Amino acid sequence: MEVDKHRPDNGSFVLVSGPSRGGKSAWAESLLRNEALVTYVATSPDFPEDTNWQERLNRHRRQRPPEWNLIESGPNLTESLSAIREPGALLIDSLGGFVGQHLDQSSEAWNERRDALVQQLSVMSQTRVLVIEETGWGVVPSTKVGGLFRDRLGETAQLLQTEADDSWLVIQGRAINIQSLGVPVR
Repeated sequence: MEVDKHRPDNGSFVLVSGPSRGGKSAWAESLLRNEALVTYVATSPDFPEDTNWQERLNRHRRQRPPEWNLIESGPNLTESLSAIREPGALLIDSLGGFVGQHLDQSSEAWNERRDALVQQLSVMSQTRVLVIEETGWGVVPSTKVGGLFRDRLGETAQLLQTEADDSWLVIQGRAINIQSLGVPVR
């Protein structure tokens, strides 16, 4: 894998999206593998009673380099990002964890929170790599909350794309640069 030629420029903002189990996190990590200082920002809640979730978290822990810093932001992603003062690179994994923790908010409150995140990411000087799940490719959610998650995640991804310097789609273990291949819809 020739990752070095795809290494993000210092200070750039990169999106890495794709379906579940497609290789998003592995690609995002590989983009930053040679950085001297990396902070991994985990957004998902722990769910200690869910053994499958714990195994998934453990798999992520094993695959990232042990020398990387770790911040577990929980629902406070924007606040956690604004508190980072170190130089270096950030890997935020993932947007879905952040969105999922705010599904109980009204549309107005969510829009404010989402816009604050987009603003925070746009003013940071660190190289930022953000993993985003592509939820609209699967079965249409049969629940209201499932549809709300899918819609909020997709809308936020489109907003972030307007700020991104580069975008990757990772599917079936292959990374495709959609910034260079794609044409903006809007």
